[in-house]
Amino acid sequence: MAAALAHIWRHPVKGVGAERLDRVALTADRPLPLDRAFAILTGTAEDTGDWQRCVNFARGCYGPALMAVTARTQDGAVTFSHPDRPDLTIDPATQGAALVDWIAPLYPAERPAPRQLVQAPETGMADVEFPSVSIMGCGSLDALTGVAGQPMDMRRFRGNLWVEGLAPFAEFDWIGQHLTVGDVTFEVVERIGRCRATEANPDSGTRDVDTLRLLRERFGHTDFGVNARVIRGGEIAIGDAVGLA
Repeated sequence: MAAALAHIWRHPVKGVGAERLDRVALTADRPLPLDRAFAILTGTAEDTGDWQRCVNFARGCYGPALMAVTARTQDGAVTFSHPDRPDLTIDPATQGAALVDWIAPLYPAERPAPRQLVQAPETGMADVEFPSVSIMGCGSLDALTGVAGQPMDMRRFRGNLWVEGLAPFAEFDWIGQHLTVGDVTFEVVERIGRCRATEANPDSGTRDVDTLRLLRERFGHTDFGVNARVIRGGEIAIGDAVGLA
């Protein structure tokens, strides 16, 4: 089976809300449009206007209930949904306080409290400092499902692009090479080390799988997926061919 693009996801607010797409236009040295375009500061962290380390923000590894948030964007507004909360529709650029209040009951009281929604720089607010697009292998997810004993939802991994037709963890072999997806060329930069956010079920927001232990004991690492940089922009869509340039 030839490798092909199977799924596209973005996450308008870092750690809060996954949205499925059918196609998207990408620009060189930029993340997916509206992916991690906003983030929620916690505790005493301040808005710098620049990229910041993930420890300053509300995240699924700290508050697993956030992993069950989904998002839908339309005409500049984003609708957030969660099984334990009423839907919320806001303009993140002007109504951030409403989202902070909305997630507050979902966030653990012992953690620094969500405080302020801030806009990311044009390069995004991913966990790495460069403008990244994360690429996952469906074969890797299937392999993890096989050892977990239950289906492993792809939303656990917050990936942007999912590629079918690869052997498990074959995407690690792309490091340092150029990858084409449709009209777009990526430079594949690094493997993605994982955190406890992956332990939470995206339907319920509760931890139900020790993902890191399974990866470590059964595959010899705690990595899943790769981070890449767009070096030639264009449009991609589900079904596009994927291969090394």
